[in-house]
Amino acid sequence: MSYSVQNIRNVCLLGHSGSGKTALAESLLFMTGAIKRMGNSADGNTVCDYDPEETRRQISISTAVAPLEYKGCKINILDTPGAFDFTGEVMEALRAADAAIIVCSAKDGISVGFEKVWKYCQERDMPRFIYISKTDEENSDYNATFNALREKYGNKIAPLVVPMWDEDKNTTGLIDVLNKRAYELQDFKRVEVDIPADKVDVVSEFNEALKESVAETSEEMMDKYFGGEAFTYAEMIQGLRQGVRELSMFPVLFGSAINCMGSLMLLDYIVDLLPNPMEGNYHKATMASGETEEFVVSPGGVPTAYVFKTISDQYGKYSLIKVLSGEITSDLALVNARTGDTEKLGRLYKMCGKKAEEVKELTCGDIGAIGKMDKVKTGDTLCDSRKVVALKGIPFPEPCYSKAIAPKTRGQDDKVAAGLARMNEEDPSFTVVNNSETRQVVLSGAGDMQLDVLVSRLKSRFGVEAELSPARVPYRETIKKKVEAHGRHKKQTGGSGQFGDVWIRFEPQYESEDMVFAEEVFGGSVPKNFFPAVEKGLREAAQKGVLAGYPLVNMKATLYDGSYHPVDSNEMAFKTAAQLAYKEGIANANPVILEPIGALEVTIPDSYLGDVMGDLNKRRGRVMGMNPTEDGNQILEAEVPMAEMTSYAIDLRSLTQSRGTFSFHFVRYEEAPPAAQQKAIEDAKAIQEEN
Repeated sequence: MSYSVQNIRNVCLLGHSGSGKTALAESLLFMTGAIKRMGNSADGNTVCDYDPEETRRQISISTAVAPLEYKGCKINILDTPGAFDFTGEVMEALRAADAAIIVCSAKDGISVGFEKVWKYCQERDMPRFIYISKTDEENSDYNATFNALREKYGNKIAPLVVPMWDEDKNTTGLIDVLNKRAYELQDFKRVEVDIPADKVDVVSEFNEALKESVAETSEEMMDKYFGGEAFTYAEMIQGLRQGVRELSMFPVLFGSAINCMGSLMLLDYIVDLLPNPMEGNYHKATMASGETEEFVVSPGGVPTAYVFKTISDQYGKYSLIKVLSGEITSDLALVNARTGDTEKLGRLYKMCGKKAEEVKELTCGDIGAIGKMDKVKTGDTLCDSRKVVALKGIPFPEPCYSKAIAPKTRGQDDKVAAGLARMNEEDPSFTVVNNSETRQVVLSGAGDMQLDVLVSRLKSRFGVEAELSPARVPYRETIKKKVEAHGRHKKQTGGSGQFGDVWIRFEPQYESEDMVFAEEVFGGSVPKNFFPAVEKGLREAAQKGVLAGYPLVNMKATLYDGSYHPVDSNEMAFKTAAQLAYKEGIANANPVILEPIGALEVTIPDSYLGDVMGDLNKRRGRVMGMNPTEDGNQILEAEVPMAEMTSYAIDLRSLTQSRGTFSFHFVRYEEAPPAAQQKAIEDAKAIQEEN
């Protein structure tokens, strides 16, 4: 069955890891008959956590889509991971959703994960509900959590559904504040009961606050409110809906996913108050002309769809799309705005976790998948040739944690590379770089858990075992002193021999990192036709410094004298002579190790400033400045040696309880202190011995 855009809701579930998002999705699917029995994460049988890695770790790793039908509406639930290593998945879900439900556990209150997703929603002006979960578990405190929300976000926090308790503080039911009705759950069905006497005043107070919020939505409503007239139910819903859309109000609901308390009430309010795709976040689109304008979601427009996620496993590839305009049918030919190529669409599917059900069409505002679109990537816009628009890409966080990856069995490098390339289609938030200088393949992601999952998937999906090791630092070597050196190569065996003889001056230069070669030969002591051989010999030698075998940079080599033999001299002999001069000269030219220095920007709340600065001092960092941000954080700018940053992503998390973020970019090379030089030399020796 296809739904009109007014009857579709695209909602993402956000929150800290372990707050109960997947359990809530399971509960909503069960209460609407989309599934026959509820699974749970511990048993590994939920709809949204179907990947073997998710089952094994009992956490969500990727965003899953779970559609359900309720009161004539289709609700596409996007269940996102809460672990910070998988923020890329949250970014994908935010692009497809029109509203969010932030799940907040009554046991933990406002967690770091809650603060982060709240910020993401604010950046996108995204309407949102807050759902307080686990209210029936031990050590849960609904009141403390609600009061903390009110204190942090003010009176925009509006309770729509509040719990009822017995004497032992067990949650027995819920009160619908808007309609002033109380319900208990019996055999997964709502049964109306009387509001407890001690709750009547509180409910009236909250109900009055809702009326005030509605009054503020228009002059007409304000006059009615102050005139003492009662609002009709339709006016209340209309006013609340407007408040949610304009972000002047964030409704709070509660429940327990395990026994499905509060789930139907949540569904009621998703249908009544959350925006449909036409009212949701309009996408800024870059037109073919290069101009940027608002993209209006329109059912009557030409077909346009945005690819917000790719699922690529051993069974095939699905491109998950949100239809933004018109309707899409299989075999339709659409232009990929990124490549300019026309793509004929494959079969269309409705996804529910890992289950793909084929459909004939996808209507405006709906979420579905296209099968086997090999050239289509996450972030692509598929559109009609009459109106080619490119919507902006998904802002994945920059990878900040790197490790070298190599197969456990020699000769399987191609298998590892092919597996990572396939997984990169599915998860563009990590990068793979083949570093020719350190001769390592470097895998970079958000943290250790993301990289660990990638290694596990290489084994389970592609049958290749790989291991991670520290990524080597690409040091350099240079010289600090001017020296002159002699290189002589003489070899006499039967027949013609080999003879080359050169005098070369080596000195530091700062015009170019590459070696500068010059010649000042007088009187033909070295014939011109051997100059290129001398230069080639030196360039080859400079690939390896004399201290630790790192490339030698910022050097000038001047050939100023030598001698030759009319019969035995040849290019090979002069090349070898130049390399002998290099070995002798560089060793005496005060060689030093240079280390890469990067510019670090750390964004942290004020309270962690002292700890972070102390930690940077231990890393030989130089603080360059500080800038306060609008939201009360500090941006700390520093320069830090790359060698000290290998574990920074993990260390900063533990220093700031995951509240800190950073970016780090290479700036330049500078001379390393003696202790760091010694360590670099020892490390290089160990690598040489290993090889």
